[in-house]
Amino acid sequence: MNRQLILKTLGILLLAEAAGLLASLGIAAYDRGPDVRAFIISFAVTALAGAALATRKVNYQDVGYREGFAVAALGWLTTALFGSLPFILSGAIPHPVAAFFETMSGFTTTGASVIPDVEALPKGILFWRSLTHWLGGVGTVVLVVALIPSLRIAGMQFFRAEVTGPTKSKVLPRVAQTSRELYKIYLVLTLLEILALRIAGMPWFDSFIHTFGTVATGGFSNKNLSVGAYNSLAVELIIVFFMLLCGINFALHIRAMQGKPQAVWKDRETQVYLGIVLASVIFISVNLAMLMDLEPGTAIRQALFQVSSVITTTGFATADFDRWPDFSRMILVILMFVGACSGSTGGGIKVIRMMVLWKLGIRQLQKLIHPQAVIPVRIGRAVVPSEVTDSVQAFFILYIGIFIGAVFFMAGIGLDFISALTAVAATLGNVGPGLGVVGPMTNYAGIPAAGQLLLSLCMLLGRLELFTVLVLFNPGFWRK
Repeated sequence: MNRQLILKTLGILLLAEAAGLLASLGIAAYDRGPDVRAFIISFAVTALAGAALATRKVNYQDVGYREGFAVAALGWLTTALFGSLPFILSGAIPHPVAAFFETMSGFTTTGASVIPDVEALPKGILFWRSLTHWLGGVGTVVLVVALIPSLRIAGMQFFRAEVTGPTKSKVLPRVAQTSRELYKIYLVLTLLEILALRIAGMPWFDSFIHTFGTVATGGFSNKNLSVGAYNSLAVELIIVFFMLLCGINFALHIRAMQGKPQAVWKDRETQVYLGIVLASVIFISVNLAMLMDLEPGTAIRQALFQVSSVITTTGFATADFDRWPDFSRMILVILMFVGACSGSTGGGIKVIRMMVLWKLGIRQLQKLIHPQAVIPVRIGRAVVPSEVTDSVQAFFILYIGIFIGAVFFMAGIGLDFISALTAVAATLGNVGPGLGVVGPMTNYAGIPAAGQLLLSLCMLLGRLELFTVLVLFNPGFWRK
């Protein structure tokens, strides 16, 4: 285990985080807010700690996948710990556990919050809170690989540990080149949405906040009523478009930018993903129109936004879907588990894994009829290797096992069944709002500290797709 490389990379991550804190300090100073002092101290502490670690001498020859896994998991923990300083020092979230929860929620693009009145926060804190989404969207680890040439030897190790989904594709010959292209796409989408929201009438500051939450599929808003506060169809359609776009594999966006746009709509996972969205919108729209007496246009508008928000695990809201009929709420809970496409900024189990599991079920039925037949699992025309199907099954079993265990824990500390179930589903899937006491118009402030710590772990597990975190608990992982 190359511990020096791990520490050095954590230092680089902290320096990148310090740059984000410096930008937030600029917003706070411009606004002359009460959070200036908190950002000065947070920036100084983070930058000094980062510099102390980043200046270490490192042997780049002894690098394997273990270093990548360690940096991915420890990187999120480290950035969340240091990132919570502005909340604590400014008094916005004085309790350290709650501040850590909020920061972990930001960096993992979950969007679950413990702040009851976000509109009372100074602009510097609001900007930092949403910037954690943007930084965590494609992944701070990928950012390091993209910008630090000295890590080129270890590049694929870090890239594989960070990029979400059961299959990893470099897309381009060099990992650093791939990472740079990912961030180019990310920056382009960010700038386009900021301009689109501004043209739609949203103030500049709000446009930045909601764009950070959209392209990262995070969901933090600077309004207590989330996107619903604007009551603007144009704003909602813009955010829906970018949520769905960022729920698609970013490797396909790169191919589209390379002059192959057909790669996006010919991709089988994308087709199924958009099909799930369409079917869910239809079912929920009909259900809302029939049981809540909503106008068809209003029902479709609310269903489209909430389905897009939940399946991409963004977590924005335009309606209190906790008050919807049970049928509609059940669909949303299922979408929390399904999630977006692999290689996207979204969370959840991922559409491709659900497709593989479905194909495995169909194959098992076929083998009951033809026991000796060799029936490969195919996605489109491609045969899924057995190691991938094994990984998908293991992932699903672990995901459900962790989910059940966490639900029991949350129920044990006093949450009702629906609140416990959806709180875990929403954090493990990086969705944000759930139902009950953690619904879209409430927050996680009432969850005991022990529950907030567990849900923070669920966010980390969900963001790094279980194995990257769980492997750290294997004693053999740390042996040389």
